[in-house]
Amino acid sequence: MEYDIIIIGAGPAGLTSAIYARRANKNVLVLEAKSYGGQIINTLDIENYPVEEHISGFEFATKLYNQAKNLGAEIVFEKVVDINDLGNEKEVVTTKNTYKAKAIIIATGSENRKLGLPNEDELVGKGISYCATCDGAFYKKKTVAVVGGGNTALEDALYLSDIVEKVYLIHRRDEFRGEESTINHLKEKDNVEFIYNSNVTKLNANDRLESIEVTNKDGSTKTIEVSGLFVAVGRIPENQNFAKLVELDETGYVKAGEDCHTNVPGIFVAGDNRVKEVRQLVTATSDGAVAATAAVKYINN
Repeated sequence: MEYDIIIIGAGPAGLTSAIYARRANKNVLVLEAKSYGGQIINTLDIENYPVEEHISGFEFATKLYNQAKNLGAEIVFEKVVDINDLGNEKEVVTTKNTYKAKAIIIATGSENRKLGLPNEDELVGKGISYCATCDGAFYKKKTVAVVGGGNTALEDALYLSDIVEKVYLIHRRDEFRGEESTINHLKEKDNVEFIYNSNVTKLNANDRLESIEVTNKDGSTKTIEVSGLFVAVGRIPENQNFAKLVELDETGYVKAGEDCHTNVPGIFVAGDNRVKEVRQLVTATSDGAVAATAAVKYINN
């Protein structure tokens, strides 16, 4: 069956695209490799989305999913491995099937960059976290560490400093890349300790994380007892399968402006996997609306 629009990814951007495309009376297929909602399902409480003062990420994603389904969007859980540009027609290949459409919206988002240490995956939820605002409350009055040097790491450390007993902020360089104002706020905190020129090189645990090994660039090591380690070393856009077709920047994000057009006519991008300054829930849904509107216009023309 041929669709008007195929949307790759069922996160906030992808599902919003589906809603706008269906409201334009287009035949829509959403393909998702994992589960609907994307990264937002891990957020316990969303406080910065207009209208909803407090809503869990899971509830938000479920409402969005149901809205798209009720409007008639078809949602299939298959991993997309390739896109072929056939001119006026596009071909999307999954691990199970091949689909065709007049336009495609890539809304695959991004995933947390990991430290790559043994036991890291096994300790997620048992001391390892990639989201301070999601999991910080579980470490009230405990000692934790944050690893990273950008704004996310700094903001995580600042957020945690009001919850936990002590925060170690570990960075591999001798200065942070984040905003100076946030750094200054952290320096005013009595319970924040900076560890420069160092990497986390080992996770020590039984059933849960108990301590971390930190190695300085001079080769010296020390063990720090922590109940939690918050990893904020960047994100990886999930665009690898489309690199031969759409243009990516040096870090792997799809090159596209606020109009969500890629370099290929008929292929659009929405959400955290495109080049952009602000990656928030509200900008993801905004991208979804823009990309769908652009795709509809492309088809109609």
